[in-house]
Amino acid sequence: MRAVVYARYSSDQQRDASIEDRIEVCRRLIDQQDWTLLRTYEDRAISGGSRFRPGYQQMLADAERGRFDVIVVEALDRLGRKLADIADLHDRLQFANVAIHTASTGEVTTMHVGMLGTMAQLYLSDLREKTRRGQLGRVLKGRIPGGKAYAYDVVDGAEGGVRRINEAEASVVRRIFHTFAAGQSPRAIAKALNAEGVPGPRGRPWRDTTIRGQVDRGTGILNNALYVGRLEWNRCSYVMNPATGKRVPRLNPREAWEVVEVPELRIVDDSLWNVVKARQKEVRIEIGRDEDGNALNRAHRRQFLLSGLLECGVCGAGYTIVGLDRYGCAARRSAGTCSNDHTIRRQEIEARVLGGLKDKLMAPDMVAAFIDEYQAEVNRAAREAEQTLASDRRERAEVVRKIEAILKAIEDGMYHPSMKERMQALEARREQLDRELEAAMPAPSVRLHPKLSEVYREKIANLEEALNDESIRTEAAEILRSLIDKIALTPDGDVLKAELHGDLATILVFCGDGKKRHPGAEAPGSQLSVVAGVGFEPTTFRL
Repeated sequence: MRAVVYARYSSDQQRDASIEDRIEVCRRLIDQQDWTLLRTYEDRAISGGSRFRPGYQQMLADAERGRFDVIVVEALDRLGRKLADIADLHDRLQFANVAIHTASTGEVTTMHVGMLGTMAQLYLSDLREKTRRGQLGRVLKGRIPGGKAYAYDVVDGAEGGVRRINEAEASVVRRIFHTFAAGQSPRAIAKALNAEGVPGPRGRPWRDTTIRGQVDRGTGILNNALYVGRLEWNRCSYVMNPATGKRVPRLNPREAWEVVEVPELRIVDDSLWNVVKARQKEVRIEIGRDEDGNALNRAHRRQFLLSGLLECGVCGAGYTIVGLDRYGCAARRSAGTCSNDHTIRRQEIEARVLGGLKDKLMAPDMVAAFIDEYQAEVNRAAREAEQTLASDRRERAEVVRKIEAILKAIEDGMYHPSMKERMQALEARREQLDRELEAAMPAPSVRLHPKLSEVYREKIANLEEALNDESIRTEAAEILRSLIDKIALTPDGDVLKAELHGDLATILVFCGDGKKRHPGAEAPGSQLSVVAGVGFEPTTFRL
């Protein structure tokens, strides 16, 4: 039996060595069963409440590829704390013919999944309630239930959650409140603090979002009620989205808040706080109207063709809209921490990208290099696949020969108890090889279009037409955006150098009619799959 170990611990408060302890318990079980340990999968300081864990997902993917026969864990709750997740895992592993063994219960059956999975989920719910109850107890005593806010220090040796004012940082908080109340924007305040070398929270540079935060959730320097000596807890709850495994915030009603006065932690007086709140309200009204004073109805900012793809080549921050149809470095604009002051018109960079895709990406030398490298890669993959198949066939023939030899010896009257164990091992190996040979897929038939360059240019032309067609422009833009990894913009004298990073092969697959992916484009052996980009680094070229 080919065995693997999965180990996990939940909290970053636990010892990092605890995962090694769990792995050792599993190793001993594998030794007792005389199995072969192939590898271990680990998830450190990650809750079992979500199945979106890197080690867990890799283990599941390898199981479905038939790379091992049994998963060994210390206990079933290491695999997950939700009954639905454990049941789904058990079903998928059963289909893949992979067993689960735990050090405490042995082989995991459907009954174990139902009983232990339910207990694991109940434990998680109980832990959540106990944690919440403990936080509430701290709040009612005027203690901080969460992390350390800017301008406060943890009091060593005191009861958990006790804080004291850090006077140096408190002076920065007062300065932020005063300058914002006087009319400066959070962006201007952040730039000034960074220019003076004032470290922000956790020693990071100041950003406008650090200062303004979100009023409704009480985040950001300007919204932290602790600065006026008021501890507000339970303003929002965090709920895990089962589809993504990510925690999302949800605002709680005002009556669900817990508010406790902590005057010893006051940094800002009430009058200054009220001025800031009034100005925040005015700003929210101003930015919620257009040039004619009409309400925008909370409309989201329009997303342009290259939004989210442009990157500053100097600092790595995003290039965002900084003026009317102009892109600029977001870090320079919001924090003043980047020296790149070059901006570029939106229409210009979009035209350069489309022109580069149409002309430079299909230069004859690039096409020739692509065809040569792709053909070499396909041939290499085909050779490896054939070698693996041939090796498996030879091994299967050898296994069958050994089985027949044992049977012949038994027929001739020779028998020893060890022959039974050996026969079982050989039969298991033969079944495994049969599964692998049955699942092996032949190398795809590769065909490259004889006029690859011309076909590609036609597809890009179709995409340009789609981008100008209002009925399908949004969908076509999303397709084009999915083909590009990033576009780095770097000053080069008086001009802005643009370098596109993308996958030529993927672009060839997806350009099509400029509207949608072709059905079956990624299916093995299909015409379009020959440009799937296997084994290639992303294409990079200057626009």
